[in-house]
Amino acid sequence: MNGDLPLDQVRTLLAVVDEGTFDAAAAALHVTPSAVSQRVKALEQRTGRVLLQRTKPVRPTESGEVLVRLARQVARLERDAHRELGLSGAGEATRVAIAVNADSLATWFLDALTRVPAQLQARFDLRREDEAHTAALLREGTVMAAVTSSPEPVPGCSVRHLGRMRYLPVANPRFAERYLSGPLAEVVPEAPVVVFDRKDDFQDGFVRRLTGGRAEASAGRHYVPTSEGFAQAVAAGLGWGMVPEAQAEPLLRAGRLTVFAPGRETDTSLYWQQWKLDSPALTAVAEAVTATAAQALRA
Repeated sequence: MNGDLPLDQVRTLLAVVDEGTFDAAAAALHVTPSAVSQRVKALEQRTGRVLLQRTKPVRPTESGEVLVRLARQVARLERDAHRELGLSGAGEATRVAIAVNADSLATWFLDALTRVPAQLQARFDLRREDEAHTAALLREGTVMAAVTSSPEPVPGCSVRHLGRMRYLPVANPRFAERYLSGPLAEVVPEAPVVVFDRKDDFQDGFVRRLTGGRAEASAGRHYVPTSEGFAQAVAAGLGWGMVPEAQAEPLLRAGRLTVFAPGRETDTSLYWQQWKLDSPALTAVAEAVTATAAQALRA
């Protein structure tokens, strides 16, 4: 295996992954599809690994993800260098791709982005994903930073603890009176429940803890895939659910929600992972996110 990785080949690999097909990548790069294919094959020969799954759309293999991430990091460093040197294109906005879970997005994360200095001209490309799955987007190179529940750093990334987001087991008071009166381990597994989406295991986990692993949340569930809509669905009485403390508090004060299992709140630790790059924009975002999280989350 040759240790050199020609940047034109690495950039071509990235173009194929981003565009989805060899033909589309050729059009984006202003070369022929044959040239794209030759560059990818040459890179696979240099690395001794298959880098792409020839599906539609094309997807990188695990080895391909490493090089896709490298290509994005090189592009990021080139743009930062152009900006610092005042070269052509230096006035262009800086794109920062971040994966963030819906509850953080709905409660505190946008406040963090307003703290990023305007002179950096950062333009945010936010990818909403469950905190247990955001690290996968880092590994793929799709994003350069993520709010995640994993303390284990993705290769090539640094990690820092942001704090704990607290979730309260709540329901509409009338719903609680109808469905949740009685021993909780018996009534909660049978009660209608609100779930974010089909990846959401949070309510099931609560019931498993409540019952010692004997049951999960009811099969009679409503799927509401927005953080704000989830809280409103619980407040409206569709079912019970685990709602972030920051969203639950005003609804509790208004009498629209009640905590039906006092003392059984659940905390989720959140972490900030980002590429190990000396990038002014990424550094500024990390500082803003860390500072805002310190105020919004529990230590």
